[in-house]
Amino acid sequence: MSTLRNKVQLIGNVGGEPTIVNLESGKKLVRLSLATNEHYKNGKGENQTDTNWHNLVAWGKTANFIEKYVTKGKEIAIQGKLTNRSFDDKDSEKRYITEVVVNEILLLGSK
Repeated sequence: MSTLRNKVQLIGNVGGEPTIVNLESGKKLVRLSLATNEHYKNGKGENQTDTNWHNLVAWGKTANFIEKYVTKGKEIAIQGKLTNRSFDDKDSEKRYITEVVVNEILLLGSK
């Protein structure tokens, strides 16, 4: 059961072109957003869709793969873990963000 702790799996479409950051240490960081859709029928029997947006980050080999093959609109499946962090914005207000750190990715859809 220990392998089930803090594990996230998502399938969705990339919301924009990935942002690539080459750090001074030589490491590569990629940030991207992923839209997941949930389809259901409301009380009147009408089809409805709820879209959720997820912030993804990837490092190293996974970041290199994303940089090379992933573009806006591409359908992907990812596996990773949830992380939370805080930062001070330009007005010195503390902000909190939840991200998925991607450790596996699979390209889906047509080529």
